[in-house]
Amino acid sequence: MSRRRPSSRSSTPARDRGKQATSRPAGQLRIIGGEHRRRRLPVLDSPGLRPTPDRVRETLFNWLGPATPGARVLDLFAGTGALGLEALSRGAAEALLVERDARVARTLSDNLATLGIASAAVVMADARSHLEAGPGEATSPFSLAFVDPPFHQGLAAPCCCALEAGWLTPDAWIYVETETSLTPEVPSGWRLHREVRAGDSTGRLYRRSQAFAESPDGDAC
Repeated sequence: MSRRRPSSRSSTPARDRGKQATSRPAGQLRIIGGEHRRRRLPVLDSPGLRPTPDRVRETLFNWLGPATPGARVLDLFAGTGALGLEALSRGAAEALLVERDARVARTLSDNLATLGIASAAVVMADARSHLEAGPGEATSPFSLAFVDPPFHQGLAAPCCCALEAGWLTPDAWIYVETETSLTPEVPSGWRLHREVRAGDSTGRLYRRSQAFAESPDGDAC
């Protein structure tokens, strides 16, 4: 269910690493639901950069149901923006897409402009570093976060832990995708809601426990 083909993750820098991207469009991302349903957007010719398959996105957003409309979305390792753009099409109020590669980030910005979406921003940054710097006073918490780091880089656990530093609402939803061989370490207050396997990747949808989030004694990581 990766926005990058799983076979590329172990040997090719993925969405939050430097990529040898070119400016040549290689494919298309199709929005599958909501206001922009069936719209097609360009995807750069960058090693391993592919949209999350339609079937997987449909499954995920069926799970999320009414949690998507009005959500504030954080899309880490954004790549094609398949999940962030899908959430916006389905009624998310705002989105922040974090992508390290300059050319990929520029394409994300162009695609937002093509769709006429003004309620989203693209930040060109390393996702882990961005999280660990903290949200800042001007950033409101996010109710929906996508964490889809490159495989075999040890990024899932520290990024999930860093989300607990003020990035999330008390009852936020968090989608984490990793290689199937890895069971990611997540904060103790996250409850697994659903999981799905596609190829050699597994996606897990968690719900943050409001009681845990509000407890001053909670052991997050």
